[in-house]
Amino acid sequence: PFGIRSRIGLAHERESALDRDQVYGQTLKGDLGLAARSVVSSALGGGGAAREMPPVINFFGIPVVNTTMTEAVDWVIANAQGTTRRLMAFVNPDCLNIAWKDATYRGVLLDADRVLPDGIGIHLGCRMLGLALRANVNGTDLFPLLCEAAARAGLPIYLLGARPGVAQAAADNMVKRYPTLMIAGTRDGFFSAEEESSVVHAISQSGARILLVAFGVPRQEVWLHRWRERLAPPVCMGVGGLFDFYSGRIPRAPVWMREIGLEWLYRLIQEPGRMWRRYVIGNPLFLLRVRQQAQHPERFTLPSADGERHAPPPPDNSHPS
Repeated sequence: PFGIRSRIGLAHERESALDRDQVYGQTLKGDLGLAARSVVSSALGGGGAAREMPPVINFFGIPVVNTTMTEAVDWVIANAQGTTRRLMAFVNPDCLNIAWKDATYRGVLLDADRVLPDGIGIHLGCRMLGLALRANVNGTDLFPLLCEAAARAGLPIYLLGARPGVAQAAADNMVKRYPTLMIAGTRDGFFSAEEESSVVHAISQSGARILLVAFGVPRQEVWLHRWRERLAPPVCMGVGGLFDFYSGRIPRAPVWMREIGLEWLYRLIQEPGRMWRRYVIGNPLFLLRVRQQAQHPERFTLPSADGERHAPPPPDNSHPS
């Protein structure tokens, strides 16, 4: 199991724990399923010659940090103990498609302190660029690891967003799992523009060191960027639909579907009316744009290394719109 997940960047659990679960739960059906998943993950992993694994990967001029889940959690915890305000974002193919057209969101991603890779689509995009992705550092898998680390370090977390009651339910579930976890506060994402200042004030007065915002892309990142100087938590990040999963409102795809890169299909089946455009149209469009980047890398340059971060102009009309 660890080898399967490693090939597609999902090996976030300890190898010994996965081996133990496999041995003690071993059945013929389970072994056949494991063999089938191994074939698919080998195809997704690419095999063959080793590919370059750079520290930063360029997707359409946006620098995505090529890191591991453990290092990402360590980065959050270290910065949450400091005083400098940090903005972290996750990007999947849908996010990068939005950034292609939305100059404001694109600028926020370029100004963020860290942009992390989320989803099998990013893994496939790296392969098309001839590169290797260290791990699928998605927010959904990172959340329990972050809660565990925050509980150990005594760092309070604030959950903002989703439907009424969802953030609180997610917080309650994580406190049951990690009893020493401190939740500084929760609030749903339904408030007016006139209430924004009071929401920001409440968060800043809560004592939270880590703020997770679930408004959906790109609203959550744009909102965090706009209020960045008034939000007291040192580390802020947008997390999309994460609270829905951990509150129990929406079930997550079975592990075997995640291991063969089909979590997106499970989400499409769950909410076809909302997800069909993102996956049926968006995923192929993203891969087409990655192919064009591979063919014309000079059109997609990263920000300069002189410390200046400027949002480049949107891609020209010779690319798919």
